[in-house]
Amino acid sequence: MPVHTSSQGSTGSSGSSGSTSGQGHSGKSVGLGLALVSAVAFGGSGVAAKPLIEAGLSPLHVVWLRVAGAALVMLPWAVRHRGLLLRRPALLAGYGLLAVAGVQACYFAAISRIPVGVALLVEYLAPALVLGWVKFVQRRPVTRAAALGVVLAVGGLACVVEVWSGLGFDAVGLLLALGAACCQVGYFVLSDQGSDAGHEAPDPLGVIAYGLLLGAVVLTVVARPWTMHWSVLAGSADMDGTAVAAWLLLGWIVLIATAVAYVTGVVSVRRLSPQVAGVVACLEAVIATVLAWILLGEHLSAPQIAGGAVVLAGAFIAQSSTPVKPSDGPVASGPGEAERELSARGGAVQGVSDT
Repeated sequence: MPVHTSSQGSTGSSGSSGSTSGQGHSGKSVGLGLALVSAVAFGGSGVAAKPLIEAGLSPLHVVWLRVAGAALVMLPWAVRHRGLLLRRPALLAGYGLLAVAGVQACYFAAISRIPVGVALLVEYLAPALVLGWVKFVQRRPVTRAAALGVVLAVGGLACVVEVWSGLGFDAVGLLLALGAACCQVGYFVLSDQGSDAGHEAPDPLGVIAYGLLLGAVVLTVVARPWTMHWSVLAGSADMDGTAVAAWLLLGWIVLIATAVAYVTGVVSVRRLSPQVAGVVACLEAVIATVLAWILLGEHLSAPQIAGGAVVLAGAFIAQSSTPVKPSDGPVASGPGEAERELSARGGAVQGVSDT
């Protein structure tokens, strides 16, 4: 990045260095702010979606509305990067099926049966599952810290679902949340593979746009929106005793929790190291749980809260310790937000202090 040099003779070099340093700090501050916006936006999706589901829309219909609406918002980027259809058809198809349709459908179906915070915490097992992919499929070495992260994540999950009480939560709901985590694993792998093309790497906004479009097409066949109770959108939904306009909740889901969340996530990960972006992304689960507690009245017990903290700690350790090959740039950023770790530039084994 070009910088302005000082006009004071021999101090020019020093002035240039100071300017570069200042710009670097400014860029990272902006990146942190954008990453936080992305985490808040993604974290609020379940809180806005659950009242719509309880008002009469099926989880699949809410997912279809979310993805189709966001696809329309991102349509200009799809037109701009239409060459991706010929250059990266497999990447776009996998992204649309797993990162968009699969993750969202499984997650929304899960929150219709179990608390939002629990569903998202289960989904955050994905970084640990990625570790299994790296170890047993790619046959690459895994550090002891990463293995510790897996143990912590699994142990924390046991506290979240309170296994000592005979699996108090709906088993189907937990399986759906685990399905969302598995779909996220597929997204991690696709992001890693798509970012190894150097200057030929696909533009992340283009990948997001086509992922949403393809996801919307797939979900149209599965969800059959023509059978949806459209009248629900003209009414109101109950949010812990407060009536909220259904169209307002839908607008939040489409514009904020999807379009804004994806775009700010992509920009933020380009300005931060993988570790910093991953830490901020982990706030999504915390934010979702707090919002569900405040807005939906979904209170968690002390062991569940402690278990959730352990899940997040384990997920962060696992993802920050997973050795990945260097890549030239991120492919995309998305829900559940830990995927930023594997799609970011550079190796994953960097110190947070590098920022």
